[in-house]
Order: sequence, then structure tokens, then C-alpha cells
Amino acid sequence: MEPLLALQQAIHYLDRELAPGQKIRAFRNAIDVVAATGPEEISKRAAAGTLTELDGIGKSTAEVIVDALDDKTDGYLARLDERSRIPVGEGETVLAALRGDCHVHTTWSDGGGPLPDMVATAIALGHEWMVITDHSARLTIAHGLSEERLRSQLDEIDTLNAEVAPFRILTGMEVDIFEDGTLDLADDLLARLDVVVASVHSKLRLPRDEMTRRMVMAIASPHTDILGHCTNRKLVGRGRPPSAFDPEIVFAACARFDTAVEINCRPERQDPPEELLELALDWECKIAINTDAHATGQLEWQPYGADKAARCGVPVDDIVNTWTADDVLAWTGGHHA
Repeated sequence: MEPLLALQQAIHYLDRELAPGQKIRAFRNAIDVVAATGPEEISKRAAAGTLTELDGIGKSTAEVIVDALDDKTDGYLARLDERSRIPVGEGETVLAALRGDCHVHTTWSDGGGPLPDMVATAIALGHEWMVITDHSARLTIAHGLSEERLRSQLDEIDTLNAEVAPFRILTGMEVDIFEDGTLDLADDLLARLDVVVASVHSKLRLPRDEMTRRMVMAIASPHTDILGHCTNRKLVGRGRPPSAFDPEIVFAACARFDTAVEINCRPERQDPPEELLELALDWECKIAINTDAHATGQLEWQPYGADKAARCGVPVDDIVNTWTADDVLAWTGGHHA
């Protein structure tokens, strides 16, 4: 294996296990160093044991490079692969039925994987389609897309779709929900998108009544197709408590306006908790099992959501990811009618 390819594969596995950003940046820096140094010099230094004398090459990245040059199949990369694999338990049948992912970020906003790389990974995973949902403009910390940049992204998706057919890239956005319940994108652009995920990213501690009203207003929009990570909780590090809202009212609105409730598969979110997912099922809400991936390795996180769906008894036919791309488009198109 070429050292550059091995380093890229290591990043995929590190992203899959949600490794610290500092570790991933070290491997990205190593890729730049290897590319700038050239294969001949890299091979000489690997043989002499002097790779770490290069600024930007550390012990781990050097080991990956040496293993690649030696065609070693049981070294650092193999151990990282085994350690980072996502097992599937009771959700095996659900996982097998999934055809796509409705919530994916790229380097157009705060993702670490370029659009072509995310698409290639989805194809390798056996998916039939994916929805690109980079952040809207208000989320400046995530380099959200202005209307002009969104139009440019739509052009890139058009071009790439012609190259990867029959795989389908559906257009979308994770649109911020303002405090008054309106969406962070003009109606004409919202209408151009295939799938809209509406999520709260700010003022997470609003009083219960205000947050409920905010969410219901967004759900009632004819442009909203999926309610993203509804509680906004975080389970790792210092954590973050869930936002306060009336789930009966929110899920009743999802049922009334045919808005799917997202099972967010990110391991630090695992949103919603199972008791709320069961309440959404009581209201017969549609469900979307989404990775919220920000890198190629994270596209492999759907087993987390599949297991949760199986534990809670989600009917497979009510999971929008099990539908064909045409069926998804018919569903979201019906919201605009």
C-alpha cells in the first residue's frame, strides 16, 4: 500500500472511532509532509529509521508509513481498523434494509471529507443514495453556507451525479431553526432542495414553552422534512443536558406535518433517548436513521441507530432511509404541495 493511501485510511478509522481532533490533524499534517517530501526520500528515511526527523511525522504516522512500505498487514493500521469497527447487534435486519443517509456534512461547511470522498465512501458501503446537508449560514462556527455558496454546491452535486450514476446524491441542508421558529434560508432556495433537516443549534436553554413553540413552528414549515437531533444533548466529555420542550406536542406536530424524527447516530449524541423515541412511535412518526457524519469514517455509524430502532420496535417501513431515492423525493415533494 502507498504511504499516502495508508495515512488516509488511518484517518478514516480514526474518524470512525471519534478520535480527538489533535490526533486526526497529526495524520493530515503527515499526509502533507509525505506529499511534499516525495516517495524516494520517504523510502530512504523509512529504511534508515529517520522519518520522525521530518517536522510533522511522529511515532504513529511513521509506523503507518513503514508498515505500508513493508506491505505489513498486521501493523498499526490493522489494529486501528479492528479497534474502531462498529458492531451491530439487534439492529442487523434494520441496518441491512437501509439504502441511504439523510444527514451528511462535507468540507463545504465543517466536515473533514470533501464531497467526492463522502460519496465514494457511501458507494463503498453499499448505499444507493445520500443527502448532503451542510450547515446553513447562521452557524458561522461551522462555516455555514451562504446562499451563493449553496448554489455553487448544487452545481458541484449536479456534475458529480452524472459521474456516479446510478448512485444518487440528493441535495439538502441542515437548516438552523431561529428562535421564532423560522428557518435560516430563503424560501426559494429551500424549495430547490430535495431534503431539509431542521435543527436547533443556539439558545439551547430556552424555557420549555418557548422551545416547544420554536420547534413546532419549524416542523410546520412546508420545507422541513426531518427534525434533527431533537434534544441537543451531549453524552461525552463535560456533556450537555437535553433542551427542555414538550415532546408530546413536538411529536404530535411531526405526525401532523409528516416530518420525520431523526435518530442521530453520533456516539456523543445518541439522540433522542429511547423513551422519547418510543413516544414518537406512539404518535406514528416517520423515523430517519442518520449518521450526521462529518468525515468518511463516520458514515459507518448507522449501526448505532439501527440497534436503537430495533430495541424500540421501529417499523422498518417507517424508516425513510429504507426507501428508494425516488420514494424519498416523492415524500419530501409532497410537503411542498
